[in-house]
Amino acid sequence: MMKEHKELLAAGEDSCAFWGRGRDAGNANEMRFASDLEVKLDVLQTRLDGKAGFHSKSATKRLLARMDEISPDVVHLHNLHGYYVNIEMLFEWLAAHDCKVEWTLHDCWAFTGHCAHFTYVKCAQWKDRCAYSSPCSQLDTYPKTYSKASCSWNFEQKRHLFNLVPAERMKLSTPSQWLADLVGESFLSKYPVEVRHNTIDTSVFKPTPSDFRERYGIGDRFMILGVASPWTERKGLADFVRLAGQLDSEKYAIVLVGLSEKQIRQLPEGAIGLTRTDSPQELAGIYSTADVFFNPTVEDNFPTVNLEAEACGTSVVTYDTGGCAETVRRGDSRVVEGYEGAVQELRERLPL
Repeated sequence: MMKEHKELLAAGEDSCAFWGRGRDAGNANEMRFASDLEVKLDVLQTRLDGKAGFHSKSATKRLLARMDEISPDVVHLHNLHGYYVNIEMLFEWLAAHDCKVEWTLHDCWAFTGHCAHFTYVKCAQWKDRCAYSSPCSQLDTYPKTYSKASCSWNFEQKRHLFNLVPAERMKLSTPSQWLADLVGESFLSKYPVEVRHNTIDTSVFKPTPSDFRERYGIGDRFMILGVASPWTERKGLADFVRLAGQLDSEKYAIVLVGLSEKQIRQLPEGAIGLTRTDSPQELAGIYSTADVFFNPTVEDNFPTVNLEAEACGTSVVTYDTGGCAETVRRGDSRVVEGYEGAVQELRERLPL
């Protein structure tokens, strides 16, 4: 969002950027419209009633008041979940104003009654009505709630609100064809969808010299790298643990970046765990020194870690889930079917 905002300003266009969480605004063209307290209150309310996106009324009033002042020709939306904006107020405003709307979807939340992803649990209720034929099985996932009655209500409200803007005034974009295809099966199907693959900064992510092997005692061992933040079950941490148990640590080194301190303590002997690095240059050096990048995610839209690894000269082995296949460019990278397919592919690369 900020990249596009800065590009518009550099081109002489009028542009304003709004967000609800994170840093404070740096100039008059920026606005953080929600406070930390308001976000925490939204989290609490959502936890209790499950109505993600239907709180934060005061924060949204601030946002809409500023939008009234600038009267935008185009409103570009990104993630609307995150405990900071009221989607009912926002879409009623968009429907009542003659502006173009572009909406970049980064996950599936816009057309479900609760979850941001449903591949892992193999749920397809979102095509008709969430929690209609059976209860939602993901209420304990983000945005977590104790309410069992909210899922169907959310679905119907979103279906109504997100279709208020006429089709000729709103265009959707997705980072992957996989997500675009899902949109076409959802209640947002009347809107045109454009696929815009995410990009990375190749001035940073490129083959980068590093003493990483020396610092961590890896030496000439075959290095298998994994990067995520945070590492969850859906990101495939269990598969890395399983892989570490099958490999000889004297010949192979498994390195995981982005773990919590607790996860690092729980790693099997021989696996090297690191917390998240805030230095893209350092990460580029780690990518560059690996023999292969393994991404066992079972639920992802368009993982840019695959792009980063390849840009640093390292081939990728990734599961055929979500938009993963769309991220692979190198001839020696592979998209495989599940863990056994990955092990077979990795064994073909590993020294005997």
